[in-house]
Amino acid sequence: MSIQVKHLTHIYSEGMPHQSIALEDVTFSAEDGQFVGIIGHTGSGKSTLVQHLNGLLKPKSGTIVVSGTDITGEGVVMRDIRKKIGLVFQYPEYQLFEETVEKDVAFGPLNLGLNEDEVKARVREALLLVGLDYDEIHERSPFDLSGGQKRRVAIAGVIAMKPEVLILDEPTAGLDPKAHQDVLQMIETIHTHEKNIIFLVSHNMNDIARMADKILVMDSGRLVMQGTPEEVFSREEELTSMGLALPESAQLMKLAKQENLPFTGSFLRMEDAEEALYQFLKKESFK
Repeated sequence: MSIQVKHLTHIYSEGMPHQSIALEDVTFSAEDGQFVGIIGHTGSGKSTLVQHLNGLLKPKSGTIVVSGTDITGEGVVMRDIRKKIGLVFQYPEYQLFEETVEKDVAFGPLNLGLNEDEVKARVREALLLVGLDYDEIHERSPFDLSGGQKRRVAIAGVIAMKPEVLILDEPTAGLDPKAHQDVLQMIETIHTHEKNIIFLVSHNMNDIARMADKILVMDSGRLVMQGTPEEVFSREEELTSMGLALPESAQLMKLAKQENLPFTGSFLRMEDAEEALYQFLKKESFK
């Protein structure tokens, strides 16, 4: 599985007095198993971009090729594309609607035409992947669950369809710190197990730095930067000009270097930065 996006442009309210260019000449690719982070200020085009990837929005111009199929072309059956590309919106728990957790998670697989045994197996597996106990929760109403549990159930409903690409648009929005970390751990578990392409849209630089293999930086509808976390976060002045910041770990090590402490490297994981500081202080204490 691969995705190639070339020269993608989208215009809202085209031809109307308030028309606006939401995306302009966006080009990038994602390869099998890659974890892609998408960052940018509010209104930069992140959500508009990901809604093109499974055909919810049609571009003004440009192409999106998914495993050799141009999904912007004529005659493409979008239902078939959406079997491969799952999209989890912000606050997905608002889309829960069935009377039990099991029925809600089973809705997508049933619409794939799978038999009852396969659907049940997928529901069990999906709930396990999102950290929920099937036996404990499957007969409960999703509306009686905590906010974090509701979100997990909603995400389970998407991954039960076994998409080859999973798109998550701000999946931790509105969650408390504990639930935030739980959802991120869940996403990492899904990625390890399914080995799918993941697109993660987030305002949290720490999460993106820690999890992504590749980062796309959006600004005013344009893709202005792409590369590894090390490459992107080395361009601090450009990021700052767009209202974006370095991950906290990189900021910490930057301050340490300003104090002439002998550190090298990007330190994009807070654990690495803390360990480096600990080892330095430990060494100094024995002098």
